[in-house]
Amino acid sequence: MEALLRLNEFHNGKYFEPIAKGLKFKQYVGVIQVDGLSIEIHPKADKNDPDRKWKGVLLKMLQSCGKLKAQSAGPAHVNKQHLNLLEVYFEMFLGELEDLIRKGFVKKYRKRTANQKALRGKLEFAGHLQRNLIHKERFYTTHEVYDPEHLLHQILLKALDIVDQFSMGSRLSDVCKRILFSFPEIERRSISVSKLESITLNRKTRAYENALQLAILIIKNHSPDISHGQERMLSLLFDMNQLWEEYILKSLHRDTRGTGIKVNGQESKPFWRYNYLKPDIVIRKGGKTFIIDTKWKQPHNGTPSVSDLRQMYAYCRFWNADKALLLYPGKHVEKSFNPYRTDDFFEVTESITRVNHQCKMGFVSVFKTESDELDPEIGKRVLELLEID
Repeated sequence: MEALLRLNEFHNGKYFEPIAKGLKFKQYVGVIQVDGLSIEIHPKADKNDPDRKWKGVLLKMLQSCGKLKAQSAGPAHVNKQHLNLLEVYFEMFLGELEDLIRKGFVKKYRKRTANQKALRGKLEFAGHLQRNLIHKERFYTTHEVYDPEHLLHQILLKALDIVDQFSMGSRLSDVCKRILFSFPEIERRSISVSKLESITLNRKTRAYENALQLAILIIKNHSPDISHGQERMLSLLFDMNQLWEEYILKSLHRDTRGTGIKVNGQESKPFWRYNYLKPDIVIRKGGKTFIIDTKWKQPHNGTPSVSDLRQMYAYCRFWNADKALLLYPGKHVEKSFNPYRTDDFFEVTESITRVNHQCKMGFVSVFKTESDELDPEIGKRVLELLEID
């Protein structure tokens, strides 16, 4: 418990809320591993649904959003009763490294300062006098070398060491050891966030892209000695609000191809000084605009909060939208659009007409009817809720 509290504090309290004799998890789902203990948090939207139904939902949604390769999140993984998200990502990472080993590691030029038996490059005179007063046959120089000692491999090795630490005793341990044996001999160095964010790839290193993305994910979620604790800790947690938004956006893109409906995510407009309004999804068809704001957590007592309704009204005004939809996961509940009772905004054409902005709550099931599989036509269900002609 203390280790989890330190982890939460390290991440500014965003993962869960401490309560009496326990923890209340927020919108983050995934897996936390502390030493040998793994805690899995499933993205259960409806508390009345059986747990088994939500077992593989996270992996399937990550796959649909392009955060997992299809072959890595297939039935062999998703149907496991004891699914371990860390193991899936570890396996993907090790697979990428095996591909790089087969293709051959990229070497780069770098400057190296060291003692040499032959004069090569620039003689560092002060260092030479300090180190070689006795050994006259040596030269302390700065020269160029062409080897695999560079940042990309340092990042991959750092992530590989983490995987090795957390896969002990698992089926991936032997694979990890074999890759470590084949990895080029490079110096192990600490990797800062700024270094991770400074990576640039070129034509020669483009093959490293997938492996680096996974390595960065593993390194950023590793917490070695939080607040001087002794536990080995790794968390891989996803914000379901963001994932739900991205999943709906990608589903709408897929289901509106060739229909004349345009779907955009994260449009923004200036609101006040440096503040911007940014609805999750904006849909346009035939000169009409529709706004969608996705919410993973279902509303209390089946009623949206006043702040959410005000936010949707602001979106309607700034985008001149006809309809706005607060979209939640869950079983379909028939709801109707209701206009905002305001008279402060008018449209001037041949006559003065009150603009009729409308909003409603909408629920769309993640699953196909009577199935544990994701609904492949969820985008069409959303369009039906918007009542787009």
